[in-house]
Amino acid sequence: MPETAASKADFWFDPLCPFAWITSRWVGEVEEVRDIETEWHVMSLAVLNEGRDLDPGYRELMDKAWGPVRVIIAAREQHGDRVIKPLYDAMGSLIHDAGEKDFGIVISKALAECGLPAGLAAEASSDAFDVQLRASHEEGISLVGQDVGTPVVAFNGTAFFGPVLTRIPRREEAGRLWDAAVTLAAYPHFFEIKRSRTERPEFN
Repeated sequence: MPETAASKADFWFDPLCPFAWITSRWVGEVEEVRDIETEWHVMSLAVLNEGRDLDPGYRELMDKAWGPVRVIIAAREQHGDRVIKPLYDAMGSLIHDAGEKDFGIVISKALAECGLPAGLAAEASSDAFDVQLRASHEEGISLVGQDVGTPVVAFNGTAFFGPVLTRIPRREEAGRLWDAAVTLAAYPHFFEIKRSRTERPEFN
């Protein structure tokens, strides 16, 4: 394995974020062509944006954003880490691929798809596991700083926000992009590459 290769990655997501969804699908493609395993973690845009001056529409979305992440954390606490990725896949597919806007429907369908108790849906409006949710969020965001969001990807002792993609690289193209990201991350003084987005994400 090359010195700059990564055999394990950690990925922090909020199921609402379209860019995290695309990056997560890319990582899935990478796992098919590179020898890596990914551990999945929850972060929360609702937690990230607490106390911030947001426009009313986005504030309303952030108020609703608690539901899905609370349910995933509750499921993790009750059924183990193995449920995190399947729930993310199910929720993300409904939100981004199917365009479902009702998070109550998203949660109930995702729980059913994953064979988890329907009663977990009640955790969407409960703060019973918020300490654990905040801890998972803080674990990820502390690696990159409070001025970024999701996704956060960590490997080889380095973490970055992103990469932010608007299309899903497939097969070997996904692998080459991963190799490039790992190579950049290997340089200890690398911090940022950025340009303004000129297109919206496409999930297909």
